[in-house]
Amino acid sequence: MKLVTYRYEGRESLGALDTERNVIREVTGPGGMDSGADLQTLIRRWDALPAGRPPVNGTEIPLDAVTLRAPMPRPSRNIFCVGKNYHDHSAEFAGSGFDGSDDGTGNPSGVPALPIFFTKATGSVIGPGEVIEPHAGVTDALDYEVELAVIIGTGGRGISKEDSWRHIWGYTIINDVTARDLQRDHKQWFLGKSLDTFCPMGPWAVTADEVEPTNLTVECWVNGELRQSSNTRDLIFDIPTLISTLSAGITLQPGDIIATGTPAGVGLGFDPPRFLRPGDVVSMRIGELGTLTNPIGPLTRPDP
Repeated sequence: MKLVTYRYEGRESLGALDTERNVIREVTGPGGMDSGADLQTLIRRWDALPAGRPPVNGTEIPLDAVTLRAPMPRPSRNIFCVGKNYHDHSAEFAGSGFDGSDDGTGNPSGVPALPIFFTKATGSVIGPGEVIEPHAGVTDALDYEVELAVIIGTGGRGISKEDSWRHIWGYTIINDVTARDLQRDHKQWFLGKSLDTFCPMGPWAVTADEVEPTNLTVECWVNGELRQSSNTRDLIFDIPTLISTLSAGITLQPGDIIATGTPAGVGLGFDPPRFLRPGDVVSMRIGELGTLTNPIGPLTRPDP
């Protein structure tokens, strides 16, 4: 099932999407917006839903008549992210000069021995079509990263690799927008990853039963030029490893989001680097999860 958060006639709602007919039907009853719920609330109630599916309104709304938001516009917790989790990206990052976490060993592959986790602030989340701020005066090295994001359904702590799949509700796409200079200069990743608008998400969320996460094509275009193209088969640490490692001492909660890392082809990997500029358009596609597109805004400072 594909679910979207959308704005229509001045109201934000949760809907079920039919991609063959490009129509949305509003989710009603348990988890419906009329009861003040959203996707995160729906996920928490999912196991109690009749037939394992939320009830929907019979009225169909054309997809092109609504404004899509991020599937989860206001996550309750920071997004968990994984750094250097594709072999090719680990190598390009290790030699880029922007890796502030480099241990100085000179490992040319850059492949970490254990998963590297950081988080993105919830306030960085925006939806498809929304503008990514270039943050003039804050960064001169704006970069993109297409990532498969896992959405937790059943929470827990000490989740084994074998049990991890049953804890997943579904998947979506995240653009892990990054200020590379902040990432390098501050010797950590949170700040450079968490500026406002630095987490485009969507365009929809898909339940786990419709996705084969171990064999998904992961692609990113900038101004129509294919920059990133890989497959989730190339993950260094697979999804069960990530869930098991995180949950060993952290209780995962329904609606938690884990971004699984990005492949090679990001801006810092070119010589010279090809960072994003005002007016650029970034599009990302992963399997049946849709295409997430966001423009880079002008070099203006927001009003205080």
